[in-house]
Amino acid sequence: MAALLQVKNLKTQFFTQDGVVKAVDGVSFDLGEGDTLGIVGESGCGKSVTVLSVMRLIPQPPGKIVDGEVLFDGEDLLKVSDEQIRRVRGNKIAMVFQDPMTSLNPVLTINQQISEALELHLGMNKEAARKRTIELLETVGIPEAAKRVDDYPHQFSGGMRQRAMIAMALSCNPQLLIADEPTTALDVTIQAQIIELVKRLQKELGMAVIWITHDLGVVAGLCQRVIVMYAGHIIEQAKIKELYGHPSHPYTLGLLGSIPRLDAARKSKLTPIEGLPPDLIDAPPGCPFVPRCAYTQDICVQERPELRTVAPEHQIACWVDVKGGKG
Repeated sequence: MAALLQVKNLKTQFFTQDGVVKAVDGVSFDLGEGDTLGIVGESGCGKSVTVLSVMRLIPQPPGKIVDGEVLFDGEDLLKVSDEQIRRVRGNKIAMVFQDPMTSLNPVLTINQQISEALELHLGMNKEAARKRTIELLETVGIPEAAKRVDDYPHQFSGGMRQRAMIAMALSCNPQLLIADEPTTALDVTIQAQIIELVKRLQKELGMAVIWITHDLGVVAGLCQRVIVMYAGHIIEQAKIKELYGHPSHPYTLGLLGSIPRLDAARKSKLTPIEGLPPDLIDAPPGCPFVPRCAYTQDICVQERPELRTVAPEHQIACWVDVKGGKG
């Protein structure tokens, strides 16, 4: 089956007074129809910039997509006109952002904000759009949706605002839903509800999902495949069971080691990753993880590793096999 989305050698840079920030530096991945892909990594690794580049939402200036292809249904989104990309956004590709309070317009009702997409992309009149908006709010689990549809965002709780954002994203039945850390601002109970909601809706609607998070624990029960990013690069990618069962990059090992486990011994401590991510303006020539890595060899400092296959559908960008000796 052909991939729904193909990202090839994507490079996005920000031109600042201090220098050029290489926020995304040669990222490539595929996503099939109906599949779920997790993109994980710590803050500043390039997760959000990658998907904002796919949507062509990078602010210019200071940002610029300097290289690469983003093929969606065989069409390069980086080459289409502004009018064409507006028809794709919110219609074929929808996005749920991190903070629902800042993503929703505070002076427009929930109905006005969701109906706008229905009127624009599907040509509905106001009455039909309102009816569909109520149905969408019911679908995402907002109680008494018919009464709440004319409320303003400040009248909704954080979890309800995020549900409204998901309803807005699903309004035009997109082929791809991008969720950019949608549960970060929510408490743990609401996080679980939002994750289960997305899983249920994906199963019902058959859409593909890209879920961005810094939490490997979240993607474990949600995604089929996961990409680990660091300093603007993909450093490991594999199917979810393979990654958890056989993590092969030192950074991935560090991420997994820092997750609290219920089955761990009482005296076992979390293992933090020492140090800080590198400066993306003046990145070293070798592997960007070198200053924080316990497995460093001479070649790691001199040359940046490319992705290589270590198992079926499992790739790492590392000179060392952390499961035993050199790669």
